[in-house]
Amino acid sequence: MSDAQRADALLLDSPREGRGQLKVFLGAAPGVGKTYAMLQAAQRQRQIGRDVRIGIVETHGRAETEAMRVGLLEQPMVRRDHRGVPLQEMDLDGLLDVRPQLVLVDELAHSNAPGSRHAKRWQDVLELLDAGLDVYTTVNVQHLESLNDQVRAITGVQVRETVPDWVLQEADDILLIDLPPRELLERLREGKVYVPEQARAAIDAFFSQTNLTALRELAMQTAAARVDADLHRRHRLLGQAAPAVLGRLLVGIAGNAEAEGLVRHAARVAERRHLPWSVVHVDTGTSRNEAQLARLQTAQALAERLGAEVVELRGERVARTLLDHAAARRASVLLVGGRGRARRRWAIWQPSVAEQLIRAGCGLEISVLAQTPTDEPVRSPSRKAWNRRDYLLAVLATGGATAIALLLSRFLALPNISLVFLAAVLVVAVRSSLGPALACAGLSFLLYDFLFIPPTFTFIVARQEDVLTLVFFLLMAVLSGNLASRQRRQFQALRQTQADTTALLELSRQLGAATDAQAVATAAVRQLKQTTDLRAIVATREGRGSWRFLGDSAPTLTEQELAAAEWAFEHGQPAGQGTDTLPSGRWWWLPLSGDERSLGLLGIELPVPSRTAQQTRRLVAALAQPLSQALGRATLAEQLEAARLHGQTEELRSALLASVSHDLRTPLTAMRGAIDSLASLGDSMSESDRQELLEATRDEAERLDRYIQNLLDMTRLGHGGLKLIRDWTAPGDIVASAVQRLKRVLADLRLDVRLPDAPPLLYVHPALIEQALVNVLENAARFSPDGGRLEIAVESDARALRFIVSDEGPGVPEAERKKIFDMFYTAARGDRGGPGTGLGLSICQGMIGAHGGRVAVTDGLDGRGTGVILELPLQPQPELEKDAS
Repeated sequence: MSDAQRADALLLDSPREGRGQLKVFLGAAPGVGKTYAMLQAAQRQRQIGRDVRIGIVETHGRAETEAMRVGLLEQPMVRRDHRGVPLQEMDLDGLLDVRPQLVLVDELAHSNAPGSRHAKRWQDVLELLDAGLDVYTTVNVQHLESLNDQVRAITGVQVRETVPDWVLQEADDILLIDLPPRELLERLREGKVYVPEQARAAIDAFFSQTNLTALRELAMQTAAARVDADLHRRHRLLGQAAPAVLGRLLVGIAGNAEAEGLVRHAARVAERRHLPWSVVHVDTGTSRNEAQLARLQTAQALAERLGAEVVELRGERVARTLLDHAAARRASVLLVGGRGRARRRWAIWQPSVAEQLIRAGCGLEISVLAQTPTDEPVRSPSRKAWNRRDYLLAVLATGGATAIALLLSRFLALPNISLVFLAAVLVVAVRSSLGPALACAGLSFLLYDFLFIPPTFTFIVARQEDVLTLVFFLLMAVLSGNLASRQRRQFQALRQTQADTTALLELSRQLGAATDAQAVATAAVRQLKQTTDLRAIVATREGRGSWRFLGDSAPTLTEQELAAAEWAFEHGQPAGQGTDTLPSGRWWWLPLSGDERSLGLLGIELPVPSRTAQQTRRLVAALAQPLSQALGRATLAEQLEAARLHGQTEELRSALLASVSHDLRTPLTAMRGAIDSLASLGDSMSESDRQELLEATRDEAERLDRYIQNLLDMTRLGHGGLKLIRDWTAPGDIVASAVQRLKRVLADLRLDVRLPDAPPLLYVHPALIEQALVNVLENAARFSPDGGRLEIAVESDARALRFIVSDEGPGVPEAERKKIFDMFYTAARGDRGGPGTGLGLSICQGMIGAHGGRVAVTDGLDGRGTGVILELPLQPQPELEKDAS
């Protein structure tokens, strides 16, 4: 045994983190003592200090069982009304809130009252286990899904409440509660199982000695299979050679009455032989009636419940397609059903699928299950349902061919006349199916003989060569019709396959072009509507009970439908209509998962009641996979963009906070000096001096106001408190507003503004862009010489728009331009060399970067000074309404 195999076994044997332990008390029939044994085990757990609570226990009035409940806490039941009848059910939500260490849940196969979250009690148990609670439960062997047919054959009773076998396979322990049939019958007679009247009826019907013995054997076989599986796992844990996995079990089913029995038998074989298994149906393109389709879908749904993989294949030859699939999946066992009692008349020379498999399946174990024939006639999959229009077409085509042949018989030889009838057979085969084509061939044969073979107007053939002509005509007509009908079926199958593949490719193409979650959802909803003609919605949860619906308008959901959506999101399993979890609504919810977490839900609105084909459900599930990947990619892109923006704004916020002392000290010092002078000198100062001090104070106050505005806006942006309130803005308006704010600062400079005739609009937060431009202009004005020239230019191309501020100051050396965006960077020359405040270009870079733009430094006017470029990306321009005049 390899180390990898042993490691896998250790992982399987180790307790699953966060999941509770399940112990099943298995019995052969009611009354063997399962509930008593479960309560007895629970009492032992209570005595060692565990928190034990009864979820639901059915004692059926048995005194000794009632006595075992003493001392155990019970969770109050919840009442549900169904058609005016009050029903008591286990309080699942109450148990999840209380969270005891161990919960007792009797009768695992019980069906819950309509309106409950789950249709079956075993689903409640699975949710308790997922929540980390240990569960003790009971079940009788006749409730196992795979044994349903055997139990009916043994007892004559159809058990309606069943449990999938994989639920028992998930159990950590299975305890067989055994009681010999004689003792059980004695308990029945004493009234310890049922009241005397019920006991006598039960003994006469279900509880016969023969039935109990057979059920006891089934229970022992089930327990023995579990022991064998545990032994197999223990071998691997010890690193010893364990029985080799033989491959895979394939089960071929058709839409007949034996399909469900075949699936159940396959589940037992796979369990005993430790084989993964698949249920395969080969669609040959032949039509199926409603009953066949319903039986096929029921068998496939049963296979999924029992843990099988369901595969749909398309092919002309069933046996060859099954063998090819077996080779591709490296299967070792192929199981099919026997022909049964219903045989076709030509079956003597046409071998069955089982016979073809046995002849061609070299190296493959072929098993044929000869099931008990049913009273229902089994129709061949190749036999068409009666279609009046198709057979009417056959009659009309034969009549038309006869008329044409009568006209051409004057000019053509007799052998050529047969080609007209062959053409009619081909037309019918291509337009309908094999049955009408054969009918057309038969009618053409009779009319050809009656009207054209001498002696005419009789069915007597006088010449021997005409007999050979008729035989060859009939043979060619049948072969041509069969071949044309086969090609039509293949074409229909290929067209369906192409439609499914095209839907997947088109959805993948549209999802690949989507850039955010809304675009992803819109593309998926549109494609699902085109493919399935069903309404779809993509939902993401913003909080418990709060949903955001993408791709379509928000649907009106009932409480049950919202509860189904919550459950599907939290558990990562489908819920709603068509499932066993809250199926009463109109919506079917499929979880969209990525990286082991739920991203959202795909909701499909189904007709009520739902008759959606199993194939359509699998197609929707297949389309949900690329949707999950695209939604995960869009979510990740949004998170990365948010992280990038947060990093930039956090850097800017840090720069602002670190520079507060520098930014505020200079204007405050100047203002305090001016105020002190006015206060101390008072009236001794001249009017002009007082006015000058007041104007200086006002200028410094305006300067301080700009710094504080920068600080407040950028700090809020860094913490997410200030959102980018984008709007369409003209670049000229931003320039005009910035110049107006700095009117006093720019008064001693020669300002040139260059704007294009029709610049594109910007989709930005106008106040932030204006503040960035104000900072750059103020910086340029401070370092420009008196009377110097300052230029503001606006340029654009198809990708971006740029504000360029150029001055005639000392400039920034080439080697230092990469460092100019660092906080508090200073140089002997350049924009940072004078009495600055320390904000500089780092603030502008944060403002422009928040919009996805960039800031760059270049040469100023005529190769001197500094030029600062504020570049912003352009969005698709809005369509402006034309003036009505």
